[in-house]
Amino acid sequence: MAKFIKLYNDYTDQILIDEVVETLRNGGLVIYPTDTVYGLGASINSNKAIERLAQLKGTKVDKANFTFLFSDLSKLSEYTKQIDTPKFKILKKVFPGPYTMILPANNKLPKVFKKRKTIGIRIPDNPILLKIIEKLGHPIVNISIKDDDEVIEYTTDPELIYEKWHKLVDVIIDAGYGDNHPSTVIDLTDDEPEIIREGKGDLDRLF
Repeated sequence: MAKFIKLYNDYTDQILIDEVVETLRNGGLVIYPTDTVYGLGASINSNKAIERLAQLKGTKVDKANFTFLFSDLSKLSEYTKQIDTPKFKILKKVFPGPYTMILPANNKLPKVFKKRKTIGIRIPDNPILLKIIEKLGHPIVNISIKDDDEVIEYTTDPELIYEKWHKLVDVIIDAGYGDNHPSTVIDLTDDEPEIIREGKGDLDRLF
């Protein structure tokens, strides 16, 4: 049974933040707010938790479209190939913000991701989540909370999220209603940026 805790942007209880971080470090799954839809994630250092995440997504780890959540750009080089100056400028423009940027992966990824040629990275503009990732000290492997309803693609109500997920995860953070628009996805693996999905992120910030 998941623990249901309340954390809001203007009141972030450090004891509760520490509890969430400890859950992730111990291989737990956590549902949290982002600057777009609610997310579900695991520590990048916990293979078992990542396997659980893939099972909940209904796929295998090597086929899952995970996103890697960072607190800032300082640790990118641990997981991606060298980023040239023009692309790094784009990253600095859009982060933190509602964007997912696809970058070439390096060979230092954890063993479960060794076959990956690229990774999608995010730095969400959400103070709760950024504090969690910063305290954790490494990225969170993330999926979005999807809804079975074909009209309402993403669940935004934490109470409804709890009803559906409380037996499947370890902690659910109630940070109020979430957004129902996903991130804008941009591929930076080639010379020119390619828009994969238009979402909440404004494309004008790219240029």
